[in-house]
Amino acid sequence: MSSKRTAFATVLGVAALALFADPALAYESTTEELIRSLNTQLLYMAIPITVLVEGILVYTVWKYRKNDDPKPTKENRRLEISWTIATALVLLVVGYASYGVMADSYVSQAQNDIEPNQDAVEVEVVGQKYLWNYNYQGEDVSATGTLVLPKGQNVYLNITSTDWLHAFHVPELGLKQDAIPGQHNVIKTKLTETGTYQLYCAEYCGVGHSKMLGKVEVVSQQEYQDWLDEQQSN
Repeated sequence: MSSKRTAFATVLGVAALALFADPALAYESTTEELIRSLNTQLLYMAIPITVLVEGILVYTVWKYRKNDDPKPTKENRRLEISWTIATALVLLVVGYASYGVMADSYVSQAQNDIEPNQDAVEVEVVGQKYLWNYNYQGEDVSATGTLVLPKGQNVYLNITSTDWLHAFHVPELGLKQDAIPGQHNVIKTKLTETGTYQLYCAEYCGVGHSKMLGKVEVVSQQEYQDWLDEQQSN
């Protein structure tokens, strides 16, 4: 029993450490960082559990491979209690880690929490067959195809549609939200790396669905202000 308890304790210890372990990677947005960090933590927890379970399975098959007269296993109350408690603790750790991410406003934005602060950028993203339009709130600027956003500021994207079900999806930034006619669904994020990222429609919307593409261009705050000034002067 001592070796079994040691194995269970090792698995739980690795699971607990996984909550705080995250490789030093460069993330393009706070949303992507939260999601990918959670995936990494869950992977760290799943690997030792998988190795332990599969190791026990392989060991058992090998040890009893020549047993021509198998007998029912005897009740082992300690073992049953141990793996029940271990499973419950692992689920608690997974639930705690997942709730911390899913409850974050950069991942799950509640409909009644859509008021950006004074320094935030707010853009209405409108999907229609088969393109994306962007209306920059308070700036009297509209654009099509390429969504220009500043690095290092909170961004609120109000996603809607004029005609059909669409879905705003930028995988590299960890952003995805449904575009529904007559309804605004909010994405809140903060972009941390400059660059150009591919935008897709992730909801089949007709014969032109595969061509409903766009770009998200993340620039410095000065470049963003220069772009706004240029658009307003046109």
